[in-house]
Amino acid sequence: MQKPWLPVADAGRLLKGHMGVFQLADARQQVVYIGFAGGRSVRGLRGEVTETSQRLEQAEYFRVEITTSYLSRFRELMMAHIHDHGAPPAANPDTRLGRLSPS
Repeated sequence: MQKPWLPVADAGRLLKGHMGVFQLADARQQVVYIGFAGGRSVRGLRGEVTETSQRLEQAEYFRVEITTSYLSRFRELMMAHIHDHGAPPAANPDTRLGRLSPS
């Protein structure tokens, strides 16, 4: 994801109830969590980003992508992060994923 980082304090004001994926980052803008807002999410991306950032005290920034293909994009972001860093983000639970081999 290449979108600019925004402060989590602005999430409630900037986000709507869309479906999509999001990343949360710490003060150094290092990804600490990757998540998604699906059809069962209450208040969509606004709710998921707000609730997750409140639960993770190290989350200071967020970025989102609005997409109806949220589950496959979530898996792609997770696989890319594991490929680049050798492990999922620190706050993500272990998730069964395939392998991504970017060229």
